[in-house]
Amino acid sequence: MSKFSGKHIDPSGYKALYPFDSNYADINGLKYHYIDEGSGDPLIMLHGNPTWSFYYRKLITDLSPDYRAIVPDHIGCGLSDKPSDSLYHYQLENRVNDISALINMLNIDKKITLIVHDWGGMIGMAYAVKNPERIGRIVLLNTAAFFPPGTKRLPLRLKLIRHNALFAKIAIPRFNLFARSALYMASHKGLPDDVKKGLIAPYNCKENRIATLKFVQDIPVTEHDPSYDLVKETQDNLDALKDIPTLICWGKHDFVFDDDYFAEWKRRFPEAESHYFSSAGHYILEDEPEKISELIRDFLKRHNL
Repeated sequence: MSKFSGKHIDPSGYKALYPFDSNYADINGLKYHYIDEGSGDPLIMLHGNPTWSFYYRKLITDLSPDYRAIVPDHIGCGLSDKPSDSLYHYQLENRVNDISALINMLNIDKKITLIVHDWGGMIGMAYAVKNPERIGRIVLLNTAAFFPPGTKRLPLRLKLIRHNALFAKIAIPRFNLFARSALYMASHKGLPDDVKKGLIAPYNCKENRIATLKFVQDIPVTEHDPSYDLVKETQDNLDALKDIPTLICWGKHDFVFDDDYFAEWKRRFPEAESHYFSSAGHYILEDEPEKISELIRDFLKRHNL
């Protein structure tokens, strides 16, 4: 058990669906949990909020026989340490530094395939624009690496979490509102009970829910917000990645990353291969795991590194 965790995370809540060996990197004195299965071309899968590496379990199982699946849990998430914000600054720059540190620790000398979802897109693409020579392929799953397109604004639900003290002090830490509501809002088809238990297992007490709040608070809205400059830098330099083979798989029923975000990705990456799923929501890998897995496997074979 992590010295930072408020409560032990019971593996019975996820292990049957997530039968992988755990690995831990030491990053600035914090335990950074990651899955490392298989061998071959490295596939780095980055989750968002409020998920964790459990979200990628189907892809890990399907792709690790032929590829090396590396799937970290961001600090504060999954089985990684969950320090207070006095010990770790829960901001985009540190997220990018963490994944960079892991890649360096693992001595990865082959080109990387990034597979990203939700906040994982912002983290992964921020790393990618700084290291374009290290990226071989990109897979985008209901995510963004730019400010809201056009005149879009932050959805009301996220505004309430970001600005309302009631949510910050009570609803999320005490009642786990963000992670629990995602169990019913993020999947279009609905989640089985065992999957719900797995997704929420690491967020079992208020001390273990810090990242679910901090991720929302780190969404930059104005130029005075801490992560604004890095989001702008990433957005302004996405062109450096436009010639890298890219696959976009998009779930229609997403109240944050909606069709406008999908259109913006296609505008920025006109050569990308894209697939749109009317049968899926934000948790696209939960709604259409077999179809997405098959598309990614085919994409990787056609763009062999």
